[in-house]
Amino acid sequence: MGNEIRTVRAGELNRYVEGIRDVYARAFAAPPWNEDPATADTYAERLLRDALRPGFTAAVATATGTAEGTTRETTRETVTGFATAWITPDAFPADRSYGQVAEALGPGRTRAWLCGALEVNELAVAPEAAGAGLGAALLDAVTGPAPDGRCWLLTSVRAEPALRLYERTGWRRVDAPVPGKAALAVLLGPRHPQRAEADGSR
Repeated sequence: MGNEIRTVRAGELNRYVEGIRDVYARAFAAPPWNEDPATADTYAERLLRDALRPGFTAAVATATGTAEGTTRETTRETVTGFATAWITPDAFPADRSYGQVAEALGPGRTRAWLCGALEVNELAVAPEAAGAGLGAALLDAVTGPAPDGRCWLLTSVRAEPALRLYERTGWRRVDAPVPGKAALAVLLGPRHPQRAEADGSR
């Protein structure tokens, strides 16, 4: 049972939203996220709103298998992973963790490095599909359209498998710890023009 990765337009998300919700619930139940399953329902609702953001892009990994317990052989498509991204507005947001990011980088770097860049918002792979290269493929699928290669993301330094994936695929952690209990870090994509400056940002 192989996995297929496809980019998904906003109008196609309804087809995949239940599978995305399931992957989100299982992927983020583990440490360091420890999210309650109900959070996945909230995310599924937010995803449909996020799809209206400028520059929104999504990629979905699916596996096709034979349904069991039927008299006639049928196939079933299961979501095994997903990624979403959008363009960070020129007026850098202040909600969620954005305020802490701006505090860590300062206004100049925030504007130069992140505003107008493609922001990877979520990346998740179903636990049973981990280790098959889906994370890297999904990341590549959503960051391909990054303007001038400018893309970034935010993750927890406690999410060691995620950090290994990002660093293995050429992302670089910004040497400016984001304040707060979540131990967040900003990473710049492999083609980001300021990537070389990330290590000396402090």
